[in-house]
Amino acid sequence: MGNISRLPGTAEHHWLWQEDAACRELGSRLFFHPVGERGPDSEERDAAAKEVCARCPVRRECLQHALEVQEPFGIWGGLTEQERRRLRAAGRGRKRSAVSASASA
Repeated sequence: MGNISRLPGTAEHHWLWQEDAACRELGSRLFFHPVGERGPDSEERDAAAKEVCARCPVRRECLQHALEVQEPFGIWGGLTEQERRRLRAAGRGRKRSAVSASASA
């Protein structure tokens, strides 16, 4: 689980998007890899999970949640752990560039 201090709180409206998730009735096995899973098995499971995400009406909300809480495990919003880390790192790089550019102006 991500850092719980980043969770949006207990108010129901923070979580309502989950009711419309395409994965809601599928369980977690497809979205979270078992210990030691590597190679083709991992790639196949990830691809199957991403297919579910591709047709999900709340994909954007799911990904936003995972990024905000820095969810360290599983497929969220169609992205793996590594893909989300790269996305966050790219965002930090853009922020640093903008700060540097404004500081030198």
